[in-house]
Amino acid sequence: MEAMKIIFIITILFVFATKCNRNFVLYDISTNVKPEIIYEVKPIFAENRYNDLIDVNLHIADTNLQIEVKKIIISFKEESTLSSLSSVYVKNIINDKEHIIYDFFDTTASISKFVKISGSRIIKNGDNKFIIGFTPQKFVNLIGTVEIEYISIVFDGNYEIKIDSGLPVIRFAKIVRRAGQDGVDTYRIPGIITTKKGTLIAVYDVRYKSSRDLQGDIDIGMSRSTDGGQTWEPMRIILDMNNWGGKPEEENGVGDPSILVDDITGTIWVAALWIHGFPGQIAWNASGQGIEPDVTGQLVMVKSEDDGLSWSEVMNITPQIKDPAWKLMFQGPGRGITLNDGTLVFPAQFRDSEGIPWSTIIYSKDHGITWNIGTGAKPNTTEAQCVQLTDGSIMLNMRDNRNATIKDDSNGRAVAITRDLGKTWEIHPSSNNALPEPVCMASIISADLDIGGKTKKVLFFSNPANKYERKNITIKASLDEGLTWPEAYQIEIYRPESFGYSCLTMVDKNTIGILYEGKKDLYFQKILFKDILKTKN
Repeated sequence: MEAMKIIFIITILFVFATKCNRNFVLYDISTNVKPEIIYEVKPIFAENRYNDLIDVNLHIADTNLQIEVKKIIISFKEESTLSSLSSVYVKNIINDKEHIIYDFFDTTASISKFVKISGSRIIKNGDNKFIIGFTPQKFVNLIGTVEIEYISIVFDGNYEIKIDSGLPVIRFAKIVRRAGQDGVDTYRIPGIITTKKGTLIAVYDVRYKSSRDLQGDIDIGMSRSTDGGQTWEPMRIILDMNNWGGKPEEENGVGDPSILVDDITGTIWVAALWIHGFPGQIAWNASGQGIEPDVTGQLVMVKSEDDGLSWSEVMNITPQIKDPAWKLMFQGPGRGITLNDGTLVFPAQFRDSEGIPWSTIIYSKDHGITWNIGTGAKPNTTEAQCVQLTDGSIMLNMRDNRNATIKDDSNGRAVAITRDLGKTWEIHPSSNNALPEPVCMASIISADLDIGGKTKKVLFFSNPANKYERKNITIKASLDEGLTWPEAYQIEIYRPESFGYSCLTMVDKNTIGILYEGKKDLYFQKILFKDILKTKN
């Protein structure tokens, strides 16, 4: 009997001690587990089954503490477009000495304001990393958003750590061209316009064998969307010099496209640089003085008069606009514009007789029959884009090669104005101080928008907003025609390092579209202009 009493007392003490120990562990959780949320801004890609987006790190400082994660709860804000999500999943990163293992914690297809993902994972001293990811529906709303209010980590014993996310808005995107698709190594150099019928036409380099610039086996590809970018027709090659002159494709590369829609006739123009010969060389350096294809690069064009369904034979306008003393002359990649009087304008660039690069414009006053060229706006500038301002002048926004070494407050896109179609130029007050760049192509467009019941001209600009690296692709807006670009009117859409080129278009009167580069891929996103300007209409 005494023995049974002793056993009973020992059992009670053991249970009590266990509970006390459980309480001690929970106390350690609150003081020793330090949570951190990391989100490297990028979208949910509609074509990807798995979009790993949010890192949750649980750092444990106590070397003796081992606890079990039982559940992760995600609270979405009411405005989230949850109908575009098929499931939410959580992965746990396990460091196995030689390898990093991504192990599924669990997934759920039950999408509501509160998503609860249950599982079991023992965590211990050091960093314990979980990844929250999203699987989209087959059809996603490209202007939809996902906004997270907080993330909770529930441990064994129902102890909970609630983390206010502080995350920016998560958006959706389409992969218009993916590396390897159609046997192509790399897709680069985006240009995009919206036709008079509302069709989106995207153009780009089709770099078959590598990411390398001209010279190489490169053609101009075109993708077409008639539903605002939700779906894209199969790629078509619209500019290919084949085996011209008896030389192989590798010596007849054509690239760096720029696209323009004639707002009066509806004709779509695509300009590109063709390099003939110069095997294994970099065209920028190899192209020389003269006019003929065997000595210098050629500015060639194709056009479509049926909304992008068919395309003309190649037209070579080099003899019309190139000074034979220049070493190279071609378009600025991206897009061109139609002026209020119907003049067609492409941004352009040339290397003069000494090899110094200049940005300029080429223009046609007869809807593409003949072309003329302006003078250089500023030395040591290259890839440019242009917009027409309210007073009729043309603003040229230029890549400034000095920014490769200039990283102080004078880093920024070079900007100049012409009032006489490029005969003369004046430097704009925002030049080299308002739009930081790591030396990269950028995009600028103008739009007359209804803001608060009044029509207002707004400029939109996109580039990698980073002085040092091609990261942080951001869309910015200016309400004073480019004098200032307030931080309040900016949205970062893609933070990882990328090739960095982008091109903007107004998809409709309320929506901006952007086609931009990842690494070898091309992505498309849509954003309501009110989201950038933080307006309600």
